[in-house]
Amino acid sequence: MSGTPATPESTVPESTVPESTVPITETTFIRTAAGNDDPPPPLKGIRRLLGWIIPANLGIFLIWGAVPGILLPQQVTVALGEENKVANLAIIATIGAFAAMIAQPIAGQISDRTRSRFGRRAPWMIVGVLAGGLALVGLAFADSLIGIAIAWTLVQIAYNFAQGPLSAVMPDRVPLKRRGTFAALSGIGLMVGSLGGQIVGSLFFNSIAAGYVVFAVFALVVITLFVVFNPDYSSERITPEPFDLGVFLRTFWVSPIKHPDFFWAFLGRLLLFTGYFSVTGYQLYIMTDYLHIEKPETVIPLVGLLSLAGILISTIISGPLSDKVGRRKPFVFASSVVTGLALLLPWISPTIESWMIMSFIAGLGFGMFQAVDTALMSEVLPSAQSFAKDLGVVNIAATLPQTLAPGVSGLIVIAFGFAGLFPVGIVLSVLGAFAVWPIKSTR
Repeated sequence: MSGTPATPESTVPESTVPESTVPITETTFIRTAAGNDDPPPPLKGIRRLLGWIIPANLGIFLIWGAVPGILLPQQVTVALGEENKVANLAIIATIGAFAAMIAQPIAGQISDRTRSRFGRRAPWMIVGVLAGGLALVGLAFADSLIGIAIAWTLVQIAYNFAQGPLSAVMPDRVPLKRRGTFAALSGIGLMVGSLGGQIVGSLFFNSIAAGYVVFAVFALVVITLFVVFNPDYSSERITPEPFDLGVFLRTFWVSPIKHPDFFWAFLGRLLLFTGYFSVTGYQLYIMTDYLHIEKPETVIPLVGLLSLAGILISTIISGPLSDKVGRRKPFVFASSVVTGLALLLPWISPTIESWMIMSFIAGLGFGMFQAVDTALMSEVLPSAQSFAKDLGVVNIAATLPQTLAPGVSGLIVIAFGFAGLFPVGIVLSVLGAFAVWPIKSTR
């Protein structure tokens, strides 16, 4: 990025950056920028970065869409048997989820402290997708409960080491006035990946190993291209502070008293994602055992397309509109309510038709949320010295529900049956809407 000529739309306004201003080094950037501040100049290559964030997120979230929701449950059923599939999947998903919860903030903390000519983030993105690809290949050949659990845990850890530093790109490089648009584009990549992963994953329903290899190669290629075309700032000249284990561990705790806005934003995301994915994350077994569909792999692509249509419509509109009106919270509130209410349909009427309508309406709500929430999150970060770590903590609220959903849902199903999933999802989604109102640093 540092060698790319600035375009008119990627430069900082003249009112904030005089012509004589000397480019600010990353040392100054780390010392002065905050989550609700613009990164210092020079801000270059913003247009290119806006385009590349879509395939970057797509590469990783295709895996999150295909594996835990489609391919992993099918692998558990085929390898371990039909009888205990719910309990087995719950065990595997829970172990992997806790690994993901720990891995991403650690990856962010490490990338915050990394010093190299390739910057702080890029090396870990490459390492993460490379290791994750190898772990996916290992998962393809696992045929026991322990083997599948270990391989899936390694997949979670590795890809979170790529995703954590990738999430720090926005506060690192994107000015405030472009973050709604950036978040919308990032959300498109994320949700197209998650839902596209379901569609593509269904194509490998009977060829699970081939699917794992395809997803591994695709993620490696797109993240590598992202790093090549959007090089990070060199951090060689920045001297990291001496390592202190106590300080390192304490940075993973963000005080809700000192940083209440961060806490409320985190809680809102956690509640909505948990409500949404507690239902949709268990889609395969809902279709086979609740809606009684004999060949779910033939229906999943259509459901995915309906969800994708709703998400794209609301995402394309909500992100730029949020930038224009300068408000975030009303969009997040509305999206949570819409998502929660959509889950009423299959609870009241357990048919494939109601599931399809729910998928589209929930897509509208979830797309609106994804388009705006990332921008809101970037504006409540506590410290510029730890963007990636803080965003790693934030992203626990996004990745944990997606990976933990099969485990949590399994416990609910065992206790209350499949119908018990829907009221839980509705309540959590609506609570997520109300959680954003106490935030004061952004409207």
